[in-house]
Amino acid sequence: MFQRAFRLFIIFFRVGAFTFGGGYAMVPVIQKEIVERAELISEEDFLDIIAVAQSLPGAIAVNTSVFVGFKLYRLKGAAFALLGTVLPSMIVILIMAAFYEQVKDLEIIQLFFQGVRPAIVALIFLAAVKLSKSLTPSIYNIIVGTIAFGGIVFFSFHPILMIILAAISGLVFEQRRSGDGTA
Repeated sequence: MFQRAFRLFIIFFRVGAFTFGGGYAMVPVIQKEIVERAELISEEDFLDIIAVAQSLPGAIAVNTSVFVGFKLYRLKGAAFALLGTVLPSMIVILIMAAFYEQVKDLEIIQLFFQGVRPAIVALIFLAAVKLSKSLTPSIYNIIVGTIAFGGIVFFSFHPILMIILAAISGLVFEQRRSGDGTA
């Protein structure tokens, strides 16, 4: 059990160490490592974990790592995955804090961040495309997705509000569907 949990730590440490741009940029990398390479969980389970992780407070990458770790190896897995995810950032932050005043105005640092931004947008888009492939196409999914997208983009509704409304809609929809005996 310790070896498997430590393997999870190594996977999440690698993800945390080599992914720039925060939680959403980490999602496709986590998916690639956990679902495709290590084959520890299914694409469907990963999609469920992402749905729950993004609707809870906290960073999505941290929430995702905890859920994956817990699903695989309970509390030990959650702890190892969490530590693997946050430790690289903690190390970098401590090093950067020590040298911040000396490097904050260096042009190469500014250029680095300018170059990373478009790559982060591409990673987030890739995550959305990959995760959408595992959705079962249905009229209901299209309607809810379109309403959520429109509410956020055109009416400036808060994304958390849209997530809560979509979750309630899903609960009501499933309750009615299973109540009809069509489930």
